[in-house]
Amino acid sequence: QCPWGAPNTTSISCSLADVMSEQLAKELQLEEENAAFPEVVAVAEGPFITGENVDTSSDLMLAQMLQMEFDREYDAQLRREEKKINGDSKVSISFENYRKVHPYDSDSSEDEVDWQDTRHDPYRADKPTTTPRKGFIGKGKDITTKHDEVVCGRKNTARMENFAPEFQVGDGIGMDLKLSNQVFNALKQHAYSEERRSARLHEKKEHSTAEKAVDPKTRLLLYKMVNSGMLETITGCVSTGKESVVFHAYGGKSATEDKVIPPECAIKVFKTTLNEFKNRDKYIKDDYRFKDRFSKLNPRKIIRMWAEKEMHNLTRMQNAGIPCPQVVILKKHVLVMSFIGQDQVPAPKLKDVTLSSEDMKKAYYQVLNMMQQLYKECNLVHADLSEYNMLWHDGKVWLIDVSQSVEPTHPHGLEFLFRDCRNVSQFFQKGGVAEALNERELFNAVSGFSITADNEVDFQAEIEALEKMNEDHVQNHGKKLSMFSSDGDPPIYDE
Repeated sequence: QCPWGAPNTTSISCSLADVMSEQLAKELQLEEENAAFPEVVAVAEGPFITGENVDTSSDLMLAQMLQMEFDREYDAQLRREEKKINGDSKVSISFENYRKVHPYDSDSSEDEVDWQDTRHDPYRADKPTTTPRKGFIGKGKDITTKHDEVVCGRKNTARMENFAPEFQVGDGIGMDLKLSNQVFNALKQHAYSEERRSARLHEKKEHSTAEKAVDPKTRLLLYKMVNSGMLETITGCVSTGKESVVFHAYGGKSATEDKVIPPECAIKVFKTTLNEFKNRDKYIKDDYRFKDRFSKLNPRKIIRMWAEKEMHNLTRMQNAGIPCPQVVILKKHVLVMSFIGQDQVPAPKLKDVTLSSEDMKKAYYQVLNMMQQLYKECNLVHADLSEYNMLWHDGKVWLIDVSQSVEPTHPHGLEFLFRDCRNVSQFFQKGGVAEALNERELFNAVSGFSITADNEVDFQAEIEALEKMNEDHVQNHGKKLSMFSSDGDPPIYDE
């Protein structure tokens, strides 16, 4: 026959019923398999294909059986790799996630261990063994006392569970962690310190004012002021500092006709945090006006005394005609004053404003005159006078923040005055005022003394000597008397 010739095809006529017959389809399939794979037929007759209850006529079933055998061989290879890598190491790795056949699908073998079926879990630490009443267990060289390092370490790990809930100790028991006594004692001390610190922070949050915010008690005081009509509304925070927070408010109507409330008010809320005042008690404990009460009050009520001190100092300055905020009312640690500024915009500080040479010279002489008035007429020393506590408004200087101001009879009053003179002199000298006196000349001009010293060290030594003499004089002749409070008026410097 010619291979290139057309094949002889014989058409077999069949009915539609024969075409739809499933038995005929199976016979045709078997004929094709026998013709194409005669050697497979012999193997197929073996026990692998003709096993009991196994349908070998389905290709899907054969494929699944072959895939199962391949997966088992692959998993066996993974287990051999695990054993080779792990060896005798205490830390082992597992290829469980890469296995093809899961434990519940595979047959049980010696290499596979189901941990859920074992009574002993190797990852579960042994419970700390309790020492009997006799103090030891075992005999001979196997004796174990209560001072055993391993036993004590496990007991210390279990005792960490008694720490505060906020102190995270981890799962030390599950890791069979053994803590030495030194480490456990250090952790115990740290846990107690953190617990006390957390309690202090909670108390500070509940009972103290925060920056740009107020505590519930202060908020209640402000609500009462608004509800009574004394204040119309509180607009917002103007400035914040170490000691206080200042808010702006619009004034309302007073309950009494003799008292006029300014249209704009400044609410100064003194912070009730004690750490802001731990270094400032020297301004109040030696002041005879508050000395007796200072020793009898608890630390939190001292804050109210601080606000009261500023109110009295502002009242003295206002009576002397010194430009300063006008006191409206004092409620505990909340002081309401007139607002230095306009339309919710506070007046700028002297350090932030740019003045001409004439205005700077005018401001210097005004500050000098105010310091003399403050010392002689008000019998006060500002004690914190600088360009940060002076405002420029309506073409003149205004003094603010006088809560720390003391009288000259204070044991450190002259030292505070000399510090104020240094700040004022340095600021105006840097500002270009040629007529500005140095700190020693300014001190003599304000206080009326005539201390002549060549250097600053000797000058301060004489100031300390005067303070010592004055303190002895006050103790001998009365707390309100001073040996240099009536030495005559100091010279008034005017432009």
